[in-house]
Amino acid sequence: MRTRTLIALVGSVSLLLAGCADDDKKSSSAGGEADSTTSTTVGALQTLGASEGQVNLIAWAGYVEKGELDPKVDWVSQFEKDNNCKVTTKVAGSSDEMVSLMKTGQYDGVSASGDATLRLIQAGDVAPINTTLIPNYADVFPALKSKPHNTVDGKSYGVPHGRGANLLMWRTDKVSPAPDSWGVVWDKNSKYKGKITAYDSPIYIADAALYLKATKPDLGITNVYELDQKQFDAAIALLKEQRTIIGEYWSDYTKSIAAFTQGNSVAGTSWQVITNLLKKDNVKVESVMPKEGSTGWSDTWMIHKNAKNPNCMYRFMNHIISPEANAKVAEYFGEAPSNSKACALTEDKNHCTTFHATDEAYFDKVAYWTTPLKNCGDARGEVCKDYSEWVAAWTSVQG
Repeated sequence: MRTRTLIALVGSVSLLLAGCADDDKKSSSAGGEADSTTSTTVGALQTLGASEGQVNLIAWAGYVEKGELDPKVDWVSQFEKDNNCKVTTKVAGSSDEMVSLMKTGQYDGVSASGDATLRLIQAGDVAPINTTLIPNYADVFPALKSKPHNTVDGKSYGVPHGRGANLLMWRTDKVSPAPDSWGVVWDKNSKYKGKITAYDSPIYIADAALYLKATKPDLGITNVYELDQKQFDAAIALLKEQRTIIGEYWSDYTKSIAAFTQGNSVAGTSWQVITNLLKKDNVKVESVMPKEGSTGWSDTWMIHKNAKNPNCMYRFMNHIISPEANAKVAEYFGEAPSNSKACALTEDKNHCTTFHATDEAYFDKVAYWTTPLKNCGDARGEVCKDYSEWVAAWTSVQG
């Protein structure tokens, strides 16, 4: 599951994006005060009430920053003042940890990735949202709304935070010719054997399925997260072949940065921010969206069905996707913002171009992480492999 360490964000990313300023006092709040609050236990909040004075969050490192580690990185302090909502954050290291923490009922909301969202919805741990209480939702890119990973029966279960693709990166001084296909990481006879890297997570099974979808159409793979027995077996077999050429897997991207810097890894899965940081340190790397397309993420802020502080949580969801805050968090972490007005406010005026924020043709090639379910979502019925089976299979791949 995606591990994002504070060390990486406070160190390398803060050096890259040190120009981030204090949050603008004009950040929107989610409407005015009301006399009463409708419980989120059943359905979505209907009326925004008075602030409870606090909100407790689970988030990826770098998503909720209020200057505690770097005074220049703060898009939360002004929100606290403007909305009377003190923000407390539990940084999670994986999607599994997020799911477990949300089950405790101690948190109001979570910045869940697509490999967790449907698990939270199916377990009944989160509530649908009322977008009319979140004014900034109107400016979210249309392509990020009503996605399969956070929308069930026409109900939205959160607001999109940002998005990014899993890219193919290589050392330009060690890999030639420049690859344009994922084939370089799947070739069991690769001349780069022992220096190939891959993302360490059960959700990486989808990357194998994506390659098979392009290279073995007879398998009939249409959705890389909806794999029946034959399709799943083929993906696992490919992963076990790949295991023989893998030097190391990574989930903490500081580990990926170190491996490419030292030359221990020369090709493999990466994120745009990793490429940017390596280039800043003069490491000879490039990255590309391969011709087969890619997997990727679109994280979602979700509210617990029994949130103790629903009014502050709604205010926070509205704030985090405001143009000002969304621009800062997307630039700091290294991803495309979800708010269409955020691009005009980034310190680096090329940020949205670099991360393809407005390029829907680019993101049409990205299969966003989605929780695998037994129900295939088509005429095959409930014969697909669910997430628990992906976890077990990933363990067998790694041996």
